[in-house]
Amino acid sequence: MRKGKDYEIEIKNTAFPGMGTGEYEGEKVYVKSAVPGQKILTTITKKKARIEGRIKEVIEDADYKIQPKCVDFNQCGGCSHQFISYEKQLEFKKQQVLDLFKEASIEDFEFLGIEGSPEVWEYRNKMEYTFGDFEKGGELTLGMHKKGSAFGIINVDKCQIVDGDFRSILDTVVNYFREKPLPYYRVRSHEGYLRNLVVRKAKNTGEILINLVTTTQLDFDLTELTEKLKNLNYLGTLKGILHTFNDSLSDAVYADKIDVLYGRAYITETLLGLKFNIKPLAFFQTNSKGAEELYSIVRDFLGNADSKVVFDLYCGTGTIGQIVAKNAKKVVGIELIEEAVEAARENSKLNGLDNCEFIAGDVAKVIKDVKYTPDIIILDPPRPGVHPVAMDYVIKFNAPEIIYVSCNPKTLVTDLKVLIDRGYKVEKVKVKDMFPHSPHVESVVLITRKDR
Repeated sequence: MRKGKDYEIEIKNTAFPGMGTGEYEGEKVYVKSAVPGQKILTTITKKKARIEGRIKEVIEDADYKIQPKCVDFNQCGGCSHQFISYEKQLEFKKQQVLDLFKEASIEDFEFLGIEGSPEVWEYRNKMEYTFGDFEKGGELTLGMHKKGSAFGIINVDKCQIVDGDFRSILDTVVNYFREKPLPYYRVRSHEGYLRNLVVRKAKNTGEILINLVTTTQLDFDLTELTEKLKNLNYLGTLKGILHTFNDSLSDAVYADKIDVLYGRAYITETLLGLKFNIKPLAFFQTNSKGAEELYSIVRDFLGNADSKVVFDLYCGTGTIGQIVAKNAKKVVGIELIEEAVEAARENSKLNGLDNCEFIAGDVAKVIKDVKYTPDIIILDPPRPGVHPVAMDYVIKFNAPEIIYVSCNPKTLVTDLKVLIDRGYKVEKVKVKDMFPHSPHVESVVLITRKDR
């Protein structure tokens, strides 16, 4: 098979993340968003570690395909699997995780199945929209990247994975700026003013935070827009409107400075009876209802830890640590991002928890200086998994139990192999879907020392 050439293949299986797999003359091919039962014409895009392709044409479609709910699905790059039922999505995700465990020869554990999201539509509590245009030189758009395009932005004012408040805010902002001679930021030239709109809405409290992100290349009075946003008819409650200045070259949302245009600079969400103040750049699970169920799984795996010290590594704003704190003697959280640690400390005070300690720093470096010895370690790392240096210290602590929460089953099985080689055993695995219509999924694993 040659890169850039087209080949006809039948999709037989799935693979994480959201890939269909088939064979051509004995060679395995991975195709993004393809599903079993399809016969497709695929263009080969990669030929390195494995052969990958993209769909050029669907010759025969799967008989279980359904009509997507969102009218923009075929053009928007935000969702990938609205064309199959949610039950089928869960079936594929479960099998993808199990296949990765099988390929890694991780066996003899109790598999507790997959648990779906309590909300399949309008479940997200945060959206990060980008200013741009759908076609070069076209009218201003605000939304998600167009499928298969590095620069095209599709307006997502009808998006179905957020509720009406998100759609109303987006529509108001983009229509307002369409009437103003303000350029959007262009990544290649690093020129322009309008960058992003970030909207957060706490699912359980209904509190809303709007954050307009621009460069400092122009000075524009946002009073009129602020008034328009204040006067919208919200389903929830508007708590703050922010203006973030971001002159970084990175495409990510970053704050050189934040001005509060109205209200306050955070919203409050509740999870499992605890309160969490969420600041504009803080990480928080994007599915609040799903997060309650995810953290309940962690708490169940933890059991009664009244006499035990729990380490919460990669703790973020300390959500998991605080939720398990009532079941533990002591919780020590470690997180690289200082702002997240400050939020964790504030939230633990807000919740009246006096057995939680949060430390700022790189887990791989800070962990060696922690004075406590853990009985249980909770690992909730980013997609790349646990840093090898941090993993070495985790193993040296010799904790009887480890609970691993993973958003990437590929790096999860890699880390589990290391733990197994160093004297641990995988006891239980449960898959938890937090991201309907996307290829992503969470997994929770209970690991114990073989000699405990």
